[in-house]
Amino acid sequence: MPDDHPDDHPNELFRTATRGVKPLPKTPAPPSRPRPKASAKFTKADQLAVLRESLEPALNPLLTDPALLETGDELSFRRPGVPETTLRKLRRGHFALGGELDLHGLTSPQARVAMRDFIADEIARDVRCVRIVHGKGLRSGPRGPVLKNVVNIWLRRCDAVAAFGSARQHDGGSGAVYVLLTGC
Repeated sequence: MPDDHPDDHPNELFRTATRGVKPLPKTPAPPSRPRPKASAKFTKADQLAVLRESLEPALNPLLTDPALLETGDELSFRRPGVPETTLRKLRRGHFALGGELDLHGLTSPQARVAMRDFIADEIARDVRCVRIVHGKGLRSGPRGPVLKNVVNIWLRRCDAVAAFGSARQHDGGSGAVYVLLTGC
């Protein structure tokens, strides 16, 4: 083996190449931009559809069963075979959220289509837990929280949903649900 010249040692070559280099000054990371508030754009037709739907429940078969309309404040559901502890962990926010859907400003039919497409997309992305924001229905008047009821009924009927429960307060409280997907 030939003798290595001390100047040929990789560490020494590096030191020679970087001699006189000064580190860049530390600059603080730019502040993260706040998320824009959700804005719903109602058209006159959408407003009329919501009004018609609320006045004629027979037009919306999901809202004709009075037992399904009485959801109370918190939503909670788990399929047979899903342990109660899993639902408890879900409601406490122990699962990482993969996606979020905000239904504010949508009519019931639009909300159902949006949820169907959203769930299908999230399953295709192999996401296990998502959040759906439906609102609390505070401006719904005597008809109650329309979107909250639609979410409650539709998620129960969706085979891809293993469980769902109202979100923690800082994630929307009773105006949002965490949804655990089966992945199939």
